Amino acid sequence: MCSVITNVPFHPDNDEKNNRYHVTASHRYKPVRHIIRPVDGEVNDNKYFSKTAATDAEVTFEHRSAPPETRLYKKRWVIVFLFSLYSLCNSYQWIQYGIINNIFMRFYGVDSFTIDWMSMIYMLTYIPLIFPVALLLDKKGLRVIALVAAALNCTGTWIKVASARPDLFPVTFLGQFTCSVAQVFILGMPSRIASVWFGSEEVSTACSIGVFGNQLGIAIGFLVPPILVPNVDDLDELAAHIRVMFYITAGVATFLFVLVVIVFQERPDIPPTHAQAAARRISPENYSYTASIHRLLRNKAFILLVITYGLNVGCFYAVSTLLNRMIIEHYPGEEVNAGRIGLTIVIAGMVGSLICGIWLDRSKTYKQTTLAVYLMSLVGMVLYAFTLDLGHLWVVFITAGTLGFFMTGYLPLGFEFAVELTFPESEGTSSGLLNCSAQVFGIIFTICQGKIMDSFNTLAGNLFLCAFLLIGTIITGADCSILIYLGICSSLIVYRAYP
Repeated sequence: MCSVITNVPFHPDNDEKNNRYHVTASHRYKPVRHIIRPVDGEVNDNKYFSKTAATDAEVTFEHRSAPPETRLYKKRWVIVFLFSLYSLCNSYQWIQYGIINNIFMRFYGVDSFTIDWMSMIYMLTYIPLIFPVALLLDKKGLRVIALVAAALNCTGTWIKVASARPDLFPVTFLGQFTCSVAQVFILGMPSRIASVWFGSEEVSTACSIGVFGNQLGIAIGFLVPPILVPNVDDLDELAAHIRVMFYITAGVATFLFVLVVIVFQERPDIPPTHAQAAARRISPENYSYTASIHRLLRNKAFILLVITYGLNVGCFYAVSTLLNRMIIEHYPGEEVNAGRIGLTIVIAGMVGSLICGIWLDRSKTYKQTTLAVYLMSLVGMVLYAFTLDLGHLWVVFITAGTLGFFMTGYLPLGFEFAVELTFPESEGTSSGLLNCSAQVFGIIFTICQGKIMDSFNTLAGNLFLCAFLLIGTIITGADCSILIYLGICSSLIVYRAYP
């Protein structure tokens, strides 16, 4: 809890206005100068004032002003888990081609780089579409975005059903492209759902659950395709296996689309926090998306996070896309184990995500946790790079799990830290910029690492990623004090609200 002392003008003729100054979560109110002072007079550098401080701040309503009613609904868990499910269905398809790269190469008669693009199209599509989609999220809200995402995902899966023939690679690419567009409507939603539906002590956990679905989908994408589509010689038999896989995916996507139509709700009737109550008073027409982007691009702390987040997650995308090629090179015929190693990476990452979410809700030590996880991601990548060719798959499972625990566990941490640094800007906008950076670096790293592996070996390709993780770790560590200072200065604003 903190006390907020504002330097605001006094209205001698309007006592009501003098009693209606309070903290809000909306940047659309007129800002006034302010002083933040902890109630007990102590300073905790790990809990700088930001969105957390604002939502936990003591909002005083005197005389004629009453605090707005807040309430937490049980349905909030249904909403976040439903989102996680259709996010799972979409992210599963991201890697379903790449993890059996060699099988699809033979079936469609294309090279490995072409199959790599079945994963990279998810990254490429995101870059130009994220800004209009983020604007749509701010203007139309969660339900519209959820409906569009589920509908596009369902459509893409049925297009793929019609593509299970060796001469129909363009059709299967169209289906994958449609699903990649759906992904743009998904990745920016976890932090928005968390802030709209959950209390201030639950936002990090809720965000982690939202990201959890995406990670679980990737895990299933690593595990299931090698089982459903074995490496058989007969192309007709192979086509039958591929068709079964596509039908299962389409059935699940259709079921989830129906659930979203019936169940998914825009927002709770009564807001969960005072910050959300204040934000509801603002008309969407008063919000300038362009101005918000400009403010974010001038936030130095946030720009540093965008770069380091992109480096880390881009490395994860490259490792995931090229995993089949790396494993098959050292362990021929081990397509199923390649999928299991990918599963290990993501399951370990999901555990890391949940632990990070719970830890952040309790400690609010965003900067310190980010640095620690980033450093351990680098350590995990180095271990994975030097143990991959030892000839022992059990060692690869261990090192891959270590890498996944920290590298994949970094995903929700980055989202929540961005919200802290950019409050009171839209969570969808800050998350969109983080994801955009990750997609750009993901494409660059996947192409470069693939070419390095073709020209040299897998060790050289993995060391290439280690070099960029080292750069990200140095940037994160070197700017620790700068980020904390900038976070204090930019993340909490006291606004003057008139009735």
